[in-house]
Amino acid sequence: MAKVVLLLYYSLLFAFAIITCSATIYTVGDNSGWDISSNLDTWSADKKFKIGDSLIFQYSSSHSVDEVTRENFDSCNTTNILTSYGNGNTTVPLTRGGDRYFVCGNQLHCLGGMKLHVHVEGDDKSLAPALAPKAMDGSNQRTATVPQVPQSDPSSKKSTHFSKGAMNCARDAQHLVYIALMATTVFGMLKI
Repeated sequence: MAKVVLLLYYSLLFAFAIITCSATIYTVGDNSGWDISSNLDTWSADKKFKIGDSLIFQYSSSHSVDEVTRENFDSCNTTNILTSYGNGNTTVPLTRGGDRYFVCGNQLHCLGGMKLHVHVEGDDKSLAPALAPKAMDGSNQRTATVPQVPQSDPSSKKSTHFSKGAMNCARDAQHLVYIALMATTVFGMLKI
């Protein structure tokens, strides 16, 4: 009987770890992609974005993806941006809760509706459940808020960078394993 209870306990811990370490990757605009013809308001209406999810923007060379403030989103101001992407295949990890605003760098496209507002559930203290995919190598991703540090060692470009979410998920999984080991020890001492 004790082995059944212990097996059930471990199964529940494992299921909890799987559920909390999952994320969704959304292709913005589905098959239409990040394009002036996409109805992005309709596309995002039924989605629940969570910390750890990722947005994939696929677009032609006549477009870009700019992350902006709410004010710049509302007015389609494409001159004062937070982050700009232009490689045609951009992955944006949702690493923090709150509202995120994206517009096409071509102001006429933005005014035509090529802009996206997503609300990410959670706050900065929430866990980012999974490792979000990194932008494609060779992208011309530019970030105004985080300066680029030159790499002196070419082999360092091959290193894997983990998101905050992957680290939190790994830490939480480690805690679950520790709890399971402690439970095993306690059950062993009590000979249950």
